[in-house]
Amino acid sequence: MNVLMINGSPKPNGNTAIALREMEQIFLQEGIQVETVHVGNKNIRGCIGCNKCMEAGKCVFDDLVNETAPKFEACDGLVVGTPVYYASANATLVAFLTRLFYSTHFDKTMKVGAAVAAARRGGLTATYDELNKFFGISGMPIASGQYWNGIHGREPGEASQDAEGLQGMRTLARNMVFLMKSIQLGKEAYGIPEREPFQRTNFIR
Repeated sequence: MNVLMINGSPKPNGNTAIALREMEQIFLQEGIQVETVHVGNKNIRGCIGCNKCMEAGKCVFDDLVNETAPKFEACDGLVVGTPVYYASANATLVAFLTRLFYSTHFDKTMKVGAAVAAARRGGLTATYDELNKFFGISGMPIASGQYWNGIHGREPGEASQDAEGLQGMRTLARNMVFLMKSIQLGKEAYGIPEREPFQRTNFIR
């Protein structure tokens, strides 16, 4: 089994990376393969709603989004980590996720998702909620830890002093492994839940 980790911080060795690495060590101990894609320091433009991906099967902007798409399709679990900016995820990460989720048309049902936020003080829960919406709209079970998945620190490295936050990351990783393995067993025994044809209704006609 494998997990794809997305680091949405501009800093490759910042507090978001500390949180993700704490999870990674648990994944490796459990025999889970891990790959990390660093997004936060890349030049990623937002979605323009052109819908060309519906024809081409990939985003019209051929960048890290399209490079990551097959890794997303192959993974059993997705971890998305971000620093908190104005009680929100890094805008570069949001642009990346919006295009990644919208332009990929494979079935994401039962891939496990986990969101992680790093902040000096506040805004963790708002950012946590924001990221979880990408999973929820895609039929992806959301992994939880022992608290809302966050870690505290302002200067790079300070998150290593947040003992509770680090413990939360380890707990989240273990819970995610259990969930992925349980889903795999469930697929083998029962398959995945039946999906009805999508009923799209509009509020304005």
